[in-house]
Amino acid sequence: MILKKLPPIVYFLSLSFFLILYSCEKKTLNNPKKKHNTAEIDRLIDLGDKYFEKSEYDSSYYYFNKAKSVCDEKKDVSKIIYSISNLATIQQNQGDYSGSETTAMEAIPFLEKTTNPKYKWNIYTIMGINYLYAYDYENALYYYNKALNLKTDELRKSDIKNNIAVVFMEKEDYNTAIKILQPLSLKKEVINNPEAFSRAIDNLGYSYFKVGDSKAINYLNHSLKIRTQRKDDWGLISSYYNLSKFYQKNNPNLAIDYALIAYEKATKLNNIEGRLLSLKLLIELNTGNKSKEYSIKHIHINDSINKVRQKAKNQFAKIKYDSKKEKDENLKLKVQKIIQLEHQKKRNLILYLVVGTITVISIFITNLLLARNKREKIKAAYNTEIRISKKLHDELANDVYQTMAFAETQDLSTNHNKEILISNLDTIYSRTRNISRENNAMETGPLFISDLKEMMSGFNTQEVNVITNGMDSINWMALDSNKKIIIYRVIQELLVNMKKHSKCSLVVLTFKKIGNKLQIYYTDNGAGATLEQLNSKNGLQNVENRIQAIKGIITFDTKSNKGFKVQFIIPI
Repeated sequence: MILKKLPPIVYFLSLSFFLILYSCEKKTLNNPKKKHNTAEIDRLIDLGDKYFEKSEYDSSYYYFNKAKSVCDEKKDVSKIIYSISNLATIQQNQGDYSGSETTAMEAIPFLEKTTNPKYKWNIYTIMGINYLYAYDYENALYYYNKALNLKTDELRKSDIKNNIAVVFMEKEDYNTAIKILQPLSLKKEVINNPEAFSRAIDNLGYSYFKVGDSKAINYLNHSLKIRTQRKDDWGLISSYYNLSKFYQKNNPNLAIDYALIAYEKATKLNNIEGRLLSLKLLIELNTGNKSKEYSIKHIHINDSINKVRQKAKNQFAKIKYDSKKEKDENLKLKVQKIIQLEHQKKRNLILYLVVGTITVISIFITNLLLARNKREKIKAAYNTEIRISKKLHDELANDVYQTMAFAETQDLSTNHNKEILISNLDTIYSRTRNISRENNAMETGPLFISDLKEMMSGFNTQEVNVITNGMDSINWMALDSNKKIIIYRVIQELLVNMKKHSKCSLVVLTFKKIGNKLQIYYTDNGAGATLEQLNSKNGLQNVENRIQAIKGIITFDTKSNKGFKVQFIIPI
């Protein structure tokens, strides 16, 4: 599991632990008592230590794992625990916190067989750091407190107290962290150890900064001074990072300078976590191309470290697999694998049957829907033809006939008759254009709203005024094409119905978006319509069918002589 990057406090805490574990425990095991096969065990542990010092973790892991497998579980308890501690530490270094936890747990049965508290301290601290990286703060505190209660030297206890303070810092309980760190920074053992002292006052300064205490900058600068004098580049990464966070709001330019120094030092030491944290801060502090540049670097490094860690985890798994203990257990795994394969074959057969059945049903349903859609299209085309034919017969044919009769019976040489003829021809042209617009292809893209407005404006006359409200506040691009077509046709049919039957002088169309629904209100001051009249009007029945087809709701006001009102709601 790749966890999100942790703050520098946690990262440098774990680094400090690795250094303490390595330096202290190596001293303990340099002169072990000679036991059976002791020379071989010591040789393997020495090789593990050697490659650990060179940061060649693959080889180090191999030799510590080999040493553990060679040890006698009754006679070499301390060496088993030491090997396990280093194996878990290497996995932790590579970001495999879950694997590190599993490895460290292997040491628990052996801890009761030793009287040396330092071995327990190592395992409990490793467990605490793993849980801290996994954001499981309660378990982290549990293991840190177990380590704190051991009878170890004061410096180890101070390191654990610092770790506990870091947990509270991660929980953003900075006041509790200050209560731990403030007396810790005054302890003689801590003051006499520059590394421990600079770490404690750096954490204390950062905690004071987070609670708004002005003492913060003094502690942060003091830690920076100690680390600069000691040329402690690892510690300086944390100092410059924390100072950058301190100046982030009040002095952005200085914050950028400190973040850059932290990034440069992390790059010099090939400290991937430090580089990622510094880049993240630089992204926050900068804008434009600079922010983009740092973002690209962050993505590149993050991808690289994920690949390296995955490769390391795979390598560690292979090393364990190749060990004697893993080979012995592999026989059992093979049997389980055969059983699993048989079960898998059965599951696959069932899966094929289910997929085949679903495919056949899907094909059947698809064909059914296609056939129904085809029928609906044919029916719609037929209805359209009938409607056009009726309009041509009822409206256009009558006008043409009257115009022809007028031309045949009247003297067209007079200006008055010419004007009447031209007016009649213009009326015929307008009716023809309207019939065409009612049935032609519709624009559903960016021009939809302008076409809709143009269509409605065509119903404005000297006798009837059509007003719209809220139309431009709707995000029409969010509606799919089918819904736009239906809205257009419904409004068109309502206006056509108004023109034929309403005898009104004012029409108002109001558009509102409420939640994820579009509400459209139509109202006019005409004669209104009863429920029986509504049922007798095919055009209005068509309006209702259209709205229901897109899972909308339509409501007619059937109070006669109080105008005509329609409300329809459409899901967006």
